Amino acid sequence: MAKPRIGIIGTGAIGGFYGVMLARAGYDVHFLLRSEYQAVRQNGILIESQVHGELRLPSVQAYEDVTQMPPCDWLLIGAKSTSNDELAPLIARAAAPDARVLLLQNGLNNEEHLRQHLPQGLHLIGGLCYVCLYRKAPGVVVHQDNGMIDLGYHSGGADAAQQQAIIAEGAEMFRAAGLKAREMDSVDAARWQKLVWNAPFNGVSVVLNAGTDALLANPASRELILGLMEEVAGAARACGYPLPEKLPELLIAGTSRIPDYLPSMYHDWLHKRPMELDNLYGEALKLAAEAGYSMPRTETLLNMLRFIEAGYLSEN
Repeated sequence: MAKPRIGIIGTGAIGGFYGVMLARAGYDVHFLLRSEYQAVRQNGILIESQVHGELRLPSVQAYEDVTQMPPCDWLLIGAKSTSNDELAPLIARAAAPDARVLLLQNGLNNEEHLRQHLPQGLHLIGGLCYVCLYRKAPGVVVHQDNGMIDLGYHSGGADAAQQQAIIAEGAEMFRAAGLKAREMDSVDAARWQKLVWNAPFNGVSVVLNAGTDALLANPASRELILGLMEEVAGAARACGYPLPEKLPELLIAGTSRIPDYLPSMYHDWLHKRPMELDNLYGEALKLAAEAGYSMPRTETLLNMLRFIEAGYLSEN
C-alpha cells in the first residue's frame, strides 16, 4: 500500500520538526513556507535534536504559494492559532478529496472555530504535541525533549469505525517516524489536560521573563504556577472533563526533569509577534464562566499579557 502524501502548512518549529521526521521515514512530504522559503530552498531544514542527534533534510519539497502544491492526503497544520482566519483557504486548496487535516495547535475549541470554514468532506483531527522545541533561525529548529503526539477525531462525516481507522492511520505514521502517538477518544479532554501545563508556563514565562528552571526554582513563582495549574484543572472538571488526580504536581515534577525550556509564547513575545491569548486563556475563561466556575488567577494573567502585547504591537 502506497504511503500517503503529507502537506505541512506552517513550517515553523512544530511543522518543521514533524515534517522532517516523517520525510526521513520515507513519506512524501511537501512544505508550505512564507518568510523562510528562500532559506529552506537553499539550505534545507535542520533539526538540532538533543534526543535524535542532528537531523538534516537537505532537499525540501518547498512552496511559497499553495497553488503550487500537489493535493495532499494528510495536512499537518503547524501554524499558530493567531493565523486561523487565513488557514481555511490554504487547507481547502492543498487538500486531496477525503483528506485528513491534523490541527497541531495549543488552546481550546480550535477545531470548532476552523470547522465552519472548511469543506464538509475533509476530516478534521485534533492533534496535541508534547514536545520542547523552538525555531533558532530560518530552517533551523532546536529540539530539546519528547515529541509524543495525541490524535482525536473531531468532525468530517466518518462513522465510528471510520474515525477509529483514520486516527489509527495517523498514529501509525508518527510511530513509523520513531515518535510516540496516542489515539484519543476525546480531543476536548486531551486539550484541557494539556492546558493545565500550557496556560501557566506560557504566560508566566513572558510576565517574569524566565524559563522553566528559574520558575520552578523560586518558591514564589513555583507557587504561582501550581495555583494556576489547579485553577485550570478545576475549570476542566467544571466543564465536564475530570482530569487525573494530582495532575498539577505530576506536571511540575515532570517539568523539573526536562532541560530548561522557554515556551512558544515566550518566543512570540521575544520576537514581538501576536500571542495566542484567546485560545490559551480567553476560551477557557468563557467556558468556565458558562459552567459557573471562576478563574481569577488566569484572568489576571491574561490581563497582564494583553497589556504587554498591546505595548509592543502598537510599536510595529
